[in-house]
Parts: sequence; C-alpha cells; structure tokens
Amino acid sequence: MIRWQEFAQRRPDLAEIGQKRIFQFGPGLAFLATVRKDGGPRMHPICPVLAQGGLYFFCRPTSPKSADLRRDGRYALHCFPPPPEGQDEEFYCTGTASVIEAAGIRDAAIEAALHEIHGDDLCVEFLIERVLHTTWNNWGQPDTSPNHEVWRA
Repeated sequence: MIRWQEFAQRRPDLAEIGQKRIFQFGPGLAFLATVRKDGGPRMHPICPVLAQGGLYFFCRPTSPKSADLRRDGRYALHCFPPPPEGQDEEFYCTGTASVIEAAGIRDAAIEAALHEIHGDDLCVEFLIERVLHTTWNNWGQPDTSPNHEVWRA
C-alpha cells in the first residue's frame, strides 16, 4: 500500500483524474465504504482532503465509520458522479485506512480542508492498493459500454 503522493508519482495521469473527480465541486466529495462488525458493507458520504502527500478525511470519533476503520481498516472510496450534462467518468480506490496521530500532519490536513473540522475529529489517511478508472463508449446510447483501467500498487 502506498500514500497518495507515491501513487501520483507512479501514475500522474490517474492521480490527476482522481483529484479532478474527487474535488469537482470544490470541497472533496466521495462515498466511503467500510466493513461493519458483522462483515456487511456500510456506505458514507465524506469530504476527502489532500495534504502533505496524503489523502485524508476527518470523522467524529463516535461515528460508525470510525469504529469500522479502527476495527478493520479496509475501505473503498468512490467519487461522486459528474454533473448530468457531462459524460460519466468514475474514479475508485481501495486499500487500508489508518488514524493519524501526528500533530503536524493533522494540522496540515485541517488547513487544506474546505469544510469545517471539529477539534476532536479523527484524522484518517487512506493508503492505496488499487485504483479503478472508468469511462464509457457511446455514453447515453443503447450500446453504451465501459472502459475500465485498473492499477495496482
């Protein structure tokens, strides 16, 4: 697993697409999938942050997603779809998330955030194992078909 910065060095084209999709509305917006205690999936809308070479998000320490990630760090992060007038393009990454305790990293992520962070929010970093980028042939037509590009760390 690698940090966002290393992913961007290895695949700058995919990192640029991911950053464009995640931050297409200004603040980062994505869906986070975590693993519940019973093994089932859980989905959450979140606001990712890029700072100091890492991809982070903040969550309340009592939230279900924080409990999920502390117990089982596996995650999937999927960007929001683009506005309806454009062609659909998807960006998705998976890996392991971990809580960041280092004050310097946390402070940099807070400064980079375009949304409110509470003082006791957990700072979580997403390490990347796999990326999926999807575009579509003949978008909006009956013969629409996907083009998938998969990258692994």
